[in-house]
Amino acid sequence: MRAVVQRVSQASVKVDDTTVGAIGVGLLVLLGVSKHDTATSAEYLVEKILGLRVFEDKEGKMNLSVRDVGGAVLLVSQFTLLGDVRRGKRPSFDDAARPEQAKALYEYVVARIREENVECATGEFQAQMQVSLVNEGPVTILLDSEKLF
Repeated sequence: MRAVVQRVSQASVKVDDTTVGAIGVGLLVLLGVSKHDTATSAEYLVEKILGLRVFEDKEGKMNLSVRDVGGAVLLVSQFTLLGDVRRGKRPSFDDAARPEQAKALYEYVVARIREENVECATGEFQAQMQVSLVNEGPVTILLDSEKLF
């Protein structure tokens, strides 16, 4: 499972010109699910996402988590994070999970974040989405449940 996590002052996602998810201060998380991922992979990412200390404290140091600042998460599925371009220029998505598996794990992550009492807005699985954000910092973190980076 891979995630691109961005610290935002606001973020939203639209489908067909209708806003389906929006947050103020918090984290925009683009999430890709591989065919090898399990609930254990999801738990690892939920813990990392909610624990990331990327918000500034009173001294201006990145020392606070999304929970600490009362922020929210906007979780957007993005299978292209599993694209492999090591050969050629056209991405291979062989490692991406089939839609049924990906949707189940995506929904599992959403549920787990909400169980941790953190607001979690979402995009629409398998839809053509337009994502807007104001990246604060900018701060962007890459996460991988296989710890590849």
